[in-house]
Amino acid sequence: MLAAVLEGQRDALAMMCAGLSDTQMATASVDPSTLTLAGLVGHMAEVERAWFRRVFAGEDVPLRWSRFPGDDFGFDGPAEAAYDAWYEECARSRELVATAPGLDATGRHPRRGEVSLRWILCHMIEEYARHNGHAEALRAGIDDVPVPATH
Repeated sequence: MLAAVLEGQRDALAMMCAGLSDTQMATASVDPSTLTLAGLVGHMAEVERAWFRRVFAGEDVPLRWSRFPGDDFGFDGPAEAAYDAWYEECARSRELVATAPGLDATGRHPRRGEVSLRWILCHMIEEYARHNGHAEALRAGIDDVPVPATH
């Protein structure tokens, strides 16, 4: 169930980006913010990589754009690379979840210590939910339509 909810959040982000050009993906929100859909997608690629590969699986892979965990964590990643990186990281995350011995399997986070796959999945759902709200507002700005007040 957790993997399915996470997949729904991934789908929501993909829908916010559907049909947009690289230029539109790199369009900033409102001044002074530099937030873009490409930045959000790059951030989520970095977050997927960090939590599933580095923390859960213990893979010794570098972060793609961040100099260290938490600096900007991919928000300034290049638009042309963000989507491909995100798809690649999501595919690897799905593989790691599918082959895990169970939700109680753990990985090690440098500050939080031992974290279970269950915790990581819940954290990722929360991460996507928050940023999908940002993505909805960005897409509405690109499409020049009002953002719905509630769902």
